[in-house]
Amino acid sequence: MMEVTALASGSSGNCFYVGNNNEAVLVDAGISAKQVYNRMEELGLDPGKLRGIFITHEHSDHIRGADVLARQLKIPIYATKKTLQNGMICSEKSLFRTIIAGKDIKIGRLSVESFSKSHKAADPVSYTIVGNKRVAVITDAGYACKNIQEHISNAHFLFIESNHDDKMLERGPYPAYLKRWISGDTGHLSNRQAALSVLECASAELQNMVLSHLSQTNNSPEVALETFHSLLKERTGFRAKIDVSDRERPTPLYVI
Repeated sequence: MMEVTALASGSSGNCFYVGNNNEAVLVDAGISAKQVYNRMEELGLDPGKLRGIFITHEHSDHIRGADVLARQLKIPIYATKKTLQNGMICSEKSLFRTIIAGKDIKIGRLSVESFSKSHKAADPVSYTIVGNKRVAVITDAGYACKNIQEHISNAHFLFIESNHDDKMLERGPYPAYLKRWISGDTGHLSNRQAALSVLECASAELQNMVLSHLSQTNNSPEVALETFHSLLKERTGFRAKIDVSDRERPTPLYVI
């Protein structure tokens, strides 16, 4: 059995929980430690099971609560060398554990697979956590590279970035340079990019997906879901359930 939830996901903060009966990890800690504790309590989750925080990259919406959480719980922070060097992630350097993309980390009966991706950061990675099922957490990517395609294809549960709607971004209030970055190869996956990657790569074993890191300005849950449903209807027999994460509250606790 595995338990998974997005404690928060959006431009204001991202934090994903994946665990089993004995241990659990967080992917990113971009909300305050207090918010992490409150949202875990809301779902009946025990912070004492946490064995580590896996950081994807150094942007504040992914590391904001890591310092306090790691020091209070006395758990390590895992990240690439460049990520640790380029972000104010934790004041207690003894808690740092350097990872190399592509090499697995064992956490009890869980295995954490890291893989490189394209995003405007020092050395960004995403993760798949493996127990009895495979849970992929993929956000903050400019495009669906081969690594992302591979981890989508192997996932039983998928958190996938669905950051913006192309038309909403184009017509929205952001300056031109920011629009170019968001839609470029080091920016964020659009609804259409994400849906197409699932359409082309996901296997019939994919049970659930949660659309994540939605822009508050250039997207909405309704628009994101409509894009996914309209494209994925092309897949005969594709039955994965689709939900949307929220920046202000956790998703339900999924048991897989």
